[in-house]
Amino acid sequence: MDGALIIDKPSGVTSHDVVASARRILHERRIGHTGTLDPFATGVLVLLIGRATRLAQFLSGAEKEYEAVVRLGIATDTGDVTGRPVLESALDTKLKRSWREEEIETALQKLRGEIVQIPPMYSAKKLKGQKLYELARRGEKVERQPIRVHVYSFEALASAGSGRPLLKENDDGTVDLAVRVVCSAGTYVRTLAEDLGTQLGTGAHLATLRRTRAGEFPAAAAITLLQLQEIVADGSLGTILIPPELVLRNLPFVHLNPSEAQRARHGMAIRIENEIARGWSPDQEITMRDDEGRLIAVGNYDAASRLLLPRVVIDAEK
Repeated sequence: MDGALIIDKPSGVTSHDVVASARRILHERRIGHTGTLDPFATGVLVLLIGRATRLAQFLSGAEKEYEAVVRLGIATDTGDVTGRPVLESALDTKLKRSWREEEIETALQKLRGEIVQIPPMYSAKKLKGQKLYELARRGEKVERQPIRVHVYSFEALASAGSGRPLLKENDDGTVDLAVRVVCSAGTYVRTLAEDLGTQLGTGAHLATLRRTRAGEFPAAAAITLLQLQEIVADGSLGTILIPPELVLRNLPFVHLNPSEAQRARHGMAIRIENEIARGWSPDQEITMRDDEGRLIAVGNYDAASRLLLPRVVIDAEK
């Protein structure tokens, strides 16, 4: 049981809860995920199973895509809908009417590209071995180092059924703006929401957050935990389990003959002909497969010596 599953995480549970449920359903302890989703968030959570857990380092840095609703008018202590209001802004008619599409686009544009974020206190980021949200729950606030992230896309989405093309007014006086975000790993979408509010002159937080893609894996490929349970009961797990070689299908690969495959299983370097390595960059990550296409290892190509050095061995010699 080696490979990946794409789970559609429900709201109200942690990413670790999803892993624990998958362990019970699959009767497999070696399960991990490749990128935490907040408890209130939903969407794509990539689970790695068995020996494929060794591939996490190649997936955790993949870009992510989200759809979210930014609620303008109230800031919360967590930056999302689960928190306590800490700042309320009176969104009078004059202020709301000032938010033309051009102004919203300008605010969004300022938060695209390479930007600096301060990790929120309510986050899983660790400081001296402790998660920030654990400190926050104890009422502690600590200095956090800024991080650089890249926001490739931050755009407003039209609100279906709304009299306005972008904004939806709520009964409590707040205004919702639906957005789509494509960003580098480690980007805090909550912080983007708060910063967008600042650009528009009001408090803001995330009302909803859904991850629609993690790297190469879209929400359309995801299944619920209930569906996973039914599939396992039917004995058809093999129909949805993504094999290790396809987990890293975005990386270049090379087929090894039986002798080379045996060397790779022992972590030994493989000499690569120039014709095969054409187009590879120095230190390029390459997947190494046997003659039947199964993943043996992931290696780094040393262009100077023309050697492919196994870095993570999946199919080790027993």
